Amino acid sequence: MDDKILILSLSAATYGVLHTLIGPDHYLPFIVMSKARNWSHYKTAYITFLCGLGHVGSSVVLGMIGVVFGVAFKDLLKIEDVRGGLAAWLLILFGFVYMIWGAFRSRKDQPHRHYHFHREGISHAHVHTHVQEHEHVHKGEKIVNLTPWVLFTIFALGPCEVLIPNLMYPAAEKNYLGVAVVALVFSIATIATMIAVVLMLSFGIKKIRLGFLEKYMHVLAGAAVFLSGCAIVFLDW
Repeated sequence: MDDKILILSLSAATYGVLHTLIGPDHYLPFIVMSKARNWSHYKTAYITFLCGLGHVGSSVVLGMIGVVFGVAFKDLLKIEDVRGGLAAWLLILFGFVYMIWGAFRSRKDQPHRHYHFHREGISHAHVHTHVQEHEHVHKGEKIVNLTPWVLFTIFALGPCEVLIPNLMYPAAEKNYLGVAVVALVFSIATIATMIAVVLMLSFGIKKIRLGFLEKYMHVLAGAAVFLSGCAIVFLDW
């Protein structure tokens, strides 16, 4: 590896870490969904990894296509800008829908009474709530958790604009090995930072007890995702 590729790789690693840290949308959705849906640390890391892979992978593929077919740098950035806008609006939509769903779900967590009648004429009742850890699964009912797939779709659309400039120099030099190395270093740095931040903050947040707000955790999670999407669109995060 020559010195220029080494410098570009270090630059790509730095950009990968920094663009993840300064963009809360890279980790906030996983943290709040992990808390709301009571994911294990393993499941949280796994979902974050897959979404991170989709996030950097789509930009790597786009960059490679640009390199092979000679697409202009400014045209690649325009494509990334369009993808970024679409991903942000999908984040807003997902957060809003999840927030509304969470509001309806929280109503079901109100205490209610079940009556049980037996053949001997004996009956009894018990009062309970449908908390997050308790589900009534009826015969023939299938519960499909779409949240990870929705997040993956959104992150696969999300661009990594900072990667494209780092690919331009080795591409111009026809150094395709250099292009691959820079892309790989950026991808590893981005995904590793996402997982590290998500796990660190998730571990701390799961230790916090919110009292009566616990039953509104889905609402709060949806609101957090919704606001992060709004920040990207309206505050240009």
